[in-house]
Amino acid sequence: MDSSVRVMSGPEFASVFALRPHLFAWFLGAGASAASGIPTGYAMIRDFKTRIFCREVGYTLKEIDAADPLWIARIDDFFKTNSILPPDGDPTEYSAAFEAVYPSERHRRQYIDDAIRLGTPSFAHRVLAALMSSGKLNVVFTTNFDPLVETAVTLTDQLLPPDKRALPTLAAIDSAERASRCVAESDWPLIAKLHGDYKSTNIKNTNSELEHQDENMRQVLVDACLRFALVVVGYSGRDTSVMEALESVLMQPHAYPSGLYWVCSSRSKLLPAVNKLLENAAIAGVDVYIIESKNFDELAGDLVAQVDLPDVLMEHVMQRKAPPRLQLVKPQTVDAQAFPVLRYSALLVKSVPIVARCIQLSKASTTVEIRALLKEQGCRAVVACQGRQLAVFGNDAQLIGALQSMDPKLDGTIQLDPEKDSWALGLIYDALTRALSRRRPLAPRFKRSGHGLVVVRTRPDEEQGLVRKRETELSRLKAAYDGPLTGTVQNLSFPYQEGVNLKLERIEGRWWCNYEPFTFVDVPLRNENSSGAAAGDALALPQRGGGDPAGDWRRERWARRYNPQWSRIVDAWAALLTTGDNGHVSAFGLAANEGIDASFNLSPVTGWSRPSHHHAYFERTK
Repeated sequence: MDSSVRVMSGPEFASVFALRPHLFAWFLGAGASAASGIPTGYAMIRDFKTRIFCREVGYTLKEIDAADPLWIARIDDFFKTNSILPPDGDPTEYSAAFEAVYPSERHRRQYIDDAIRLGTPSFAHRVLAALMSSGKLNVVFTTNFDPLVETAVTLTDQLLPPDKRALPTLAAIDSAERASRCVAESDWPLIAKLHGDYKSTNIKNTNSELEHQDENMRQVLVDACLRFALVVVGYSGRDTSVMEALESVLMQPHAYPSGLYWVCSSRSKLLPAVNKLLENAAIAGVDVYIIESKNFDELAGDLVAQVDLPDVLMEHVMQRKAPPRLQLVKPQTVDAQAFPVLRYSALLVKSVPIVARCIQLSKASTTVEIRALLKEQGCRAVVACQGRQLAVFGNDAQLIGALQSMDPKLDGTIQLDPEKDSWALGLIYDALTRALSRRRPLAPRFKRSGHGLVVVRTRPDEEQGLVRKRETELSRLKAAYDGPLTGTVQNLSFPYQEGVNLKLERIEGRWWCNYEPFTFVDVPLRNENSSGAAAGDALALPQRGGGDPAGDWRRERWARRYNPQWSRIVDAWAALLTTGDNGHVSAFGLAANEGIDASFNLSPVTGWSRPSHHHAYFERTK
């Protein structure tokens, strides 16, 4: 597996998802319906093998306990000695076994119909449905025939006022034109069934049926993957047609613009076809992550803990959450050692802005369009757009002047609730990044995948007084790194800058600014000039070609930095980010009558873990 394919936990993914949930499309395989009582592909294979074994050997189904390990071993040994089915674990095993038991398409459909009647929407289906009904989820693709997703959305929709209901479009392979229209017109939400609906006469189960995906539905999947991140859950990657469609996305210039996320219990269990797709995606410059989570319900629990939902939907969802399991824990009988104590590269954010300026526009727009307009007019501001209403930090007069083409009107202030509103969290996150770079030798880097700060390079034509001032401000950081903070990558001639990736997270009722030291390398971008996203969105994620050519150099640069040097680096960044007015930072430094600024108060002390007992160490003041 390529080292650029990263692994994250369910809670880590939930934190990323909660920032911009509408940027993600979901892809559900058979494993996503396992908790609903519907047999998984593996369970169906065992059933098919049992039936074939009985037919060939002369047993009846009543004589065999298919759950008995002895019978399982006997049946597996039988298939190893003949060529009735492909080898165990072969991607075509399921479809070959299904066709061997039920050669008729009508009988296969009846078998699926009987299996699906056993299912009830699980906790995870309720979570997805609540996200869709609340407007946070646009599209779900599935290879499953069951109606669990649409049933779950029907239930959640009925809990909302008529004008707030999602009313998703349902499309299968015999109604692919619906899905094509939804994608073309951005008419969301959409539930697309790639292998057909259980009520449809067109369903795909056998090798010949699965070999070629319906072209219209395939194009819908490809088009969606050019607009959204894709989260794959409960899918083994056995269907050649689907895997080819996901691979074909990589031939486009903006494949999976916000990332490709593959959910599994362990990366070691991924099939070769999946590993190949993820590696090729990483090489194509896509942000690729493997999310290790035990099952779909557990991942859904992580999501619902991070994403804000209306109270009525939250109550509905939590009715299906499994009760916590109680386990006996052996009590501690000896005092814990005082150390080790783990240090976090995170600063407590004592206060965040709770109001922003509200501006009404004469016509609806998007955040991307407003950012582009402000940039064109040279107006520095942080903005979130919701139709005709703007929530913004910046100079009022400059904003009104820059937005003249949209007839702007100041409309007081708007309250910010970042715990409930993802747009408010994004606005505050953008503002914090600007505030931490202001009046510091740092430059902000805005990306959809997460913002960062980098050390400013010295230009040859800069005034020497400014250069000396910057060197003084960076002296502690340079000493911690024990080397230059900017320069050129050896043998590649790519400029690099030391910096940090930033996260704003709510943990245990407090806001934390997490900063992860990272070496940023400016690799030439692919199609930078022709990329609409790169040109029009300050938070766009430019596509890079050929993976990360500086990856090995970066890893080698950090490989020999051990705990003592890491501690000095974390210290130096904490001091640099909180230097000045007792940890008070603001995005623009506006006077009270100029507009509404985004002000924060950060603690200069990083977060620390602590053992279960008290220790004098925790009484420290520095």
